[in-house]
Amino acid sequence: MWKCEQIVGAALDVEEAADLYRASTLAERRPVEDVERFSRMLAGANLVVTARTDDGRLIGIARSITDGAYATYLCDLAVDAEFQGKGVGRELVRVTREAAPRAKLILLSAPGAVDYYPHIGFTRHDSAWTLPALGA
Repeated sequence: MWKCEQIVGAALDVEEAADLYRASTLAERRPVEDVERFSRMLAGANLVVTARTDDGRLIGIARSITDGAYATYLCDLAVDAEFQGKGVGRELVRVTREAAPRAKLILLSAPGAVDYYPHIGFTRHDSAWTLPALGA
């Protein structure tokens, strides 16, 4: 069994989190090998929900930035591939929403997860825009 809880992102073990990102395939699109940058990503999120098995294994994370009133940007939703399809992602999203219930939940989907989000209640929004990082 597993459970989800809200934590402080800076409290996460960086290597444990990086291992989860690798196990979920999210590491393909996140700088997990740049430990300083990845650490800043974890610490800078002000709403982090983790899923752990009963023996403490990290199997999921929802890393978000929110004002708590209007918008919550769900930066990362990562679930270990071994646990995908078992409701972990849905529960991470539920706990994230409960932490900021008046805020709209916004995310950019990984290409392989586009079909997952409508399944758990998200609707597509066709007017999202991005700018690359400076120096990227």
